[in-house]
Amino acid sequence: MKISVDGQELFELTAIQKQVIANDIQDELFDEDMKRRLYYILTHKYERCYERLQKEWLPKLAANGVKSIPMDRDELAALIFAQPEYKNRSARDAHEKARQAAANESLV
Repeated sequence: MKISVDGQELFELTAIQKQVIANDIQDELFDEDMKRRLYYILTHKYERCYERLQKEWLPKLAANGVKSIPMDRDELAALIFAQPEYKNRSARDAHEKARQAAANESLV
């Protein structure tokens, strides 16, 4: 079984790996079960990330004077991402790295 995302192969279960998993899962359910597990992992990650995003940003939106909060998850996320001070993880990490570098420079 090959696992790909956007046409790029990420990994492949070997015949032995499939056999090991099939020790616990019926052969006729194997493909369906693997797909269900991948779906669960990705949706679970999305849900936890959404919860953290919402928890962090609802107070910030209120402080920014936002009077109406969308109930739709995608609409709320779009509203958050449109905020001028929003930074994704990479941007936050780069900002923190630059801040630390500046702080270290001031010590020298």
